[in-house]
Amino acid sequence: MDNATLGPATYFVTDTKRWAVSNVGLFSGRANNVFKSSVVTDFFQTARLSASSLRYYGLGLENGFYNITLQFSEIAILDSTTTSWKNVGRRVFDIYVQGTRVFKDFNIQKEAGGISYRSVQRQVRVQVSENYLDIHLFWTGKGTCCIPEQGTYGPLISAISAIPDFKPTVSNKPPSSDEPPSGNEPTVTDKPPNSKNSRAGLIAGIVGGVGVASILSILVIFYINHRRKRHDDNEELLGIDTKPYTFSYSELKNATDDFILGNKLGEGGFGPVYKGTLDDGRVVAVKQLSVGSHQGKNQFITEIATISSVRHRNLVKLYGCCIEGSKRLIVYEYLENKSLDQTLFGNGVTLSWSTRYDICLGLARGLTYLHEESPLRIVHRDVKASNILLDSELVPKISDFGLAKLYDDKKTHISTRVAGTIGYLAPEYAMRGHLTEKADVFSFGVVALEVVSGRPNSDSSLEGDKIYLLEWAWNLHERNCITELVDPQLSKVNVEEVNRVVGVALLCTQTAPSLRPSMSRVVAMLTGDIEVSTVISRPGYLTEWNFNDVSSLMTDMVTKESGTSNYNLSPSTTTVDSANRSPIDDSEPILHETWYG
Repeated sequence: MDNATLGPATYFVTDTKRWAVSNVGLFSGRANNVFKSSVVTDFFQTARLSASSLRYYGLGLENGFYNITLQFSEIAILDSTTTSWKNVGRRVFDIYVQGTRVFKDFNIQKEAGGISYRSVQRQVRVQVSENYLDIHLFWTGKGTCCIPEQGTYGPLISAISAIPDFKPTVSNKPPSSDEPPSGNEPTVTDKPPNSKNSRAGLIAGIVGGVGVASILSILVIFYINHRRKRHDDNEELLGIDTKPYTFSYSELKNATDDFILGNKLGEGGFGPVYKGTLDDGRVVAVKQLSVGSHQGKNQFITEIATISSVRHRNLVKLYGCCIEGSKRLIVYEYLENKSLDQTLFGNGVTLSWSTRYDICLGLARGLTYLHEESPLRIVHRDVKASNILLDSELVPKISDFGLAKLYDDKKTHISTRVAGTIGYLAPEYAMRGHLTEKADVFSFGVVALEVVSGRPNSDSSLEGDKIYLLEWAWNLHERNCITELVDPQLSKVNVEEVNRVVGVALLCTQTAPSLRPSMSRVVAMLTGDIEVSTVISRPGYLTEWNFNDVSSLMTDMVTKESGTSNYNLSPSTTTVDSANRSPIDDSEPILHETWYG
């Protein structure tokens, strides 16, 4: 029973040491966060509620799959049987289990058919892999706050149970020392042993001992080899602070139906990507490293090290990885709508203007987190439409961190090999290998123009000045005809927002990095918190360079085909990886760099 009174930021562990609860948030005018009602049965007369975040932890659990039962009953908000304004209250919150959201906008009363004081039960099957269970109920600001009285909102739960979906091998009860003897103990006799039997017993004992010793030796050798193999497999993860969950190869093989062609989502230079379903029901994308790809192995570790240390709504979620012998796989959340380039440039559903605007804003927020808010300062280095994935609600998520770099914002730039995709590379990075977070800002500007126009950044099938998107955008800007840039498939747009997005994109693609805004400033301009700065003149790379010459130069730098698209390989893009841009070795891109201050 959990009857403890919790403050605005406290935790409580039950007497049995098996459950713990933590609360964040404070109700205005409420003494505690245990709600009592005498209307319902004994089981639901009390409930734990929170003003913001309520977490329950099951402690000391044996690893394996568990069936979790969550019990609810709305005992604070009245239902429609009461003819009063007090019945319009709504309690809405999200429920996460083991870090995965299992119920969004959960409304107890709605789940009970609009009736209060009725029990609601929800079950979830989850895997415990680190000996604890995490159940998180989180209020996202939705619903009402003050009906029928002040402070009636936030997550509320009556009971939780966790039942193992396997036969436990460890007992939770201490062994009893008071049990009577079973009566099967060996007895002792006074009869002296027979000499013949003694010799036979001695021989049998020696033979048996040798056999047991041989078996033990074999087991020891097998154990040492197994430990050595596991050490070799995990050695690549030793430098990673936040180690990801490790799947076995057999798990992922089963999840993808032995990597059948029907589950293949796409393929790039890193290797193929497959759709799969884990034993706990989660649908995932499994990215498989091609055998013999040395550069892929470096990108594999970089990607895991980077994405394991960050978490944001607009970044793809990493579920774990697999390292067994020569096999290297990364497991991500599966995103139903695949990549942005497939949606924009394909023949599928046309994205509305409001959706495109939200995609630009979401991408900007994800990059802001990487550059300014995450524990590590990260330059993605390969921001492009094929590396932006869309979930079921078309929320953009930045993916593929295989080329990511850590950077120190106290330094002016990092000098490194050029790697990325033609058409999205900032000029100072493409020509000199000088890398800062402003390289990502440039790439964002290109993607934003692609979102507005619904076309890739270069298209040789078009005429004249329309071939290169940046050049065409500047021509329209100088003629004050920006609306001509808009995708012709869009019948209705917000002209003010179009001008805002294009204005920001032109700022982001300035020649000098110092003239490009930070991503946090981009977010502020897109949301209208600050005005979009005036763009005075077109960049020097459009006035001084010949596009064909630049393309030829970039093509000479190509060392491999594009391998950075998670689900789809864009045929019009090529990844470059210049081997002669820097005197340093870039084979371990996230660990050692040369900085210039």
